[in-house]
Amino acid sequence: MKKNTKRSSVYLAVVFILLYLPILYLFFYSFNKAGTMNQFQGFTFKHYSALQKDTRLLIIALDTLRVALLSSLAATVIGTLGAIGIYFSRAKRTQRILINLNTILLVSPDVIIGASFLLLFTLIGFRLGFYSVLVSHIAFSIPIVVLMVLPKLEEMNEHMITAGRDLGANQWQVLKEIILPDIRPGVFAGFFMAFTYSIDDFAVSFFVTGNGFATLAVEIYSRARQGVSLEINALSTLLFLVTIGLVLIYYFIQKKQRSKKQPLSLDPTNHEKAVRP
Repeated sequence: MKKNTKRSSVYLAVVFILLYLPILYLFFYSFNKAGTMNQFQGFTFKHYSALQKDTRLLIIALDTLRVALLSSLAATVIGTLGAIGIYFSRAKRTQRILINLNTILLVSPDVIIGASFLLLFTLIGFRLGFYSVLVSHIAFSIPIVVLMVLPKLEEMNEHMITAGRDLGANQWQVLKEIILPDIRPGVFAGFFMAFTYSIDDFAVSFFVTGNGFATLAVEIYSRARQGVSLEINALSTLLFLVTIGLVLIYYFIQKKQRSKKQPLSLDPTNHEKAVRP
């Protein structure tokens, strides 16, 4: 048993090293005084200063964050309501079909989704730019939110809904006071996942950008083809730190939710304190 545990620990260590070593390598060379990633010649912040002066790249970064925030908010609302609709669907066959359709969208290649949106926008005469990217990001983020929210709905105590209706609560009150508080961790998870996917997306954005609008992924790709620039390293480092910040925020939200759901202590002294005037 101890040998298996030790092997598992070694395996996990190797996996995490392989995953994080390239990121640390990129982070390390963002402070390289030289303009290449071949040899470290000294510590400097000049690449971060150059990034600060690169107005085009900063505007693209802000536009990317704007798209990610708006698309994740819209997808969270639509996806949460969609997951609730799927869960409370009376026909189990319809429920299974909707879940399978949602799964198909999740596993479909991004290239196919991007090409489909490009064809759609071309057919209806929709101009490529900020709004085409926003609509596309909302569309591919909705299945992610549905996937995050559905398990929380499965864990929900339906007797609370029945009790609320018996006490005279209408549909909006049941949704607001019972369902949403119970599935809140899944909603937050869906939002953060959608936000991360939106910032990270390249394939879909590559097809639907145009008219001078670009996302960070597309811009970094086009610059990388022209040659290695350590400004990209600096920007990637900042984005990685933002991602870590989002993960930490989600972790503390989850921790707070778990602490609220902790059962009451069976210690009789605690009950005496609770009822003592």
